[in-house]
Amino acid sequence: MLKARAITKSYGNLQVLQGIDIEVAQGEIIAIVGASGAGKSTLLHILATLDKPDRGTLQLGNDDLLKLRGKQLAAFRNKYVGFVFQFHNLLPEFTTLENICIPGYLGKLEKETVEKKAKELLALLHIEHRANHKPSELSGGEQQRVAVARALINNPKIIFADEPSGSLDSKNAEALHQLFFDLRKTLGQTLVFATHNQTFAAMADRKLCIQDGRFID
Repeated sequence: MLKARAITKSYGNLQVLQGIDIEVAQGEIIAIVGASGAGKSTLLHILATLDKPDRGTLQLGNDDLLKLRGKQLAAFRNKYVGFVFQFHNLLPEFTTLENICIPGYLGKLEKETVEKKAKELLALLHIEHRANHKPSELSGGEQQRVAVARALINNPKIIFADEPSGSLDSKNAEALHQLFFDLRKTLGQTLVFATHNQTFAAMADRKLCIQDGRFID
């Protein structure tokens, strides 16, 4: 489904990625592990079209993602890609339901359709009783479930997650890890995540270790 070839990325004189190749199949869960500074987050952001490589190719199906620009790229990302950040990135002035709905509104979907889907996701993630709460009124685990629901609202082809449990305690981290695999079972969701959590990484279909900007055996 997703294919990247010979991806390189430098910041000044620092070469962060040195020719990365990766393929992701529909419904696959892939963990990317490595030390801090190894290039995990940089690679994830490039695969999710949040950043561009210096060289290489990136395709989702038959679409050449590196040719997309401006509004076309934003529309593609909104429709096909979900992203879960380590620190939630919820908008504090909006309720749980509103935070989840925002990508749907940006995608110009009908308000009723978006809110219905958001409520279904709230129920699926067992936080329907928090629909009208602001982020500051939620626990860390609840906030991250809201972030997951927001990533799912437009039925993306693939979700990327950057250290999604990094800010959670062990109990909430374990619950979030299981949640991703439950989503694969119920929704057929594809997931690529970067993590330092070896237990979470070991649950994935494949674990790819990055070191000095390259995958190693």
